[in-house]
Amino acid sequence: MRICVYGASSVKTDQKYIDAVEHLCYLLASDGHSLVYGAGANGLMGAAARGFTKGGGHIIGVAPRFFTADGMLYDKCDELIRTDTMRERKQIMEDNADVFLIVPGGVGTFDEFFEILTLKQLARHHKAMIVYNIFGYYDKLAEFMQVAVHENFVSPVSVELYEMISEEKQILEYIKGYVAKELSISDTKYI
Repeated sequence: MRICVYGASSVKTDQKYIDAVEHLCYLLASDGHSLVYGAGANGLMGAAARGFTKGGGHIIGVAPRFFTADGMLYDKCDELIRTDTMRERKQIMEDNADVFLIVPGGVGTFDEFFEILTLKQLARHHKAMIVYNIFGYYDKLAEFMQVAVHENFVSPVSVELYEMISEEKQILEYIKGYVAKELSISDTKYI
């Protein structure tokens, strides 16, 4: 399967996150999966790419043309697709993915997660979504989503559209066993 990884590209990312993501992505590649991602060389994006490279996985990087700084892009992508806009970049990644894996990140990662979740909620895709909750990074997000459900801003079904997992082995098993549920908009939206 083609795994789209969303996560931090910051050079200030703590090494414990880098090691965890690189190892998970090594396991994913060793299991026969390939990577679709934003082509970054740093932070958790670089860790994902290095893991897939070490595991022998195919890597498709997608980056806007205005990403031109030296060292910004991973130089071992098997394919590098250049786009004019960030929106075009996200669309290509979405279209080429079978699974979305959200690792720790910042505003860009949150944007990508919520956009993919919204699209699934609107029945625009039925692909697996996994939030890798290493070191409890996404604990507060899980709490926030429950508050949003409790206050009737988010449908209870919407928080079932992704899986929050903290263990590598469970991620591998979830991907292998994932069965898409066909949903309609009325299943997940308050009308």
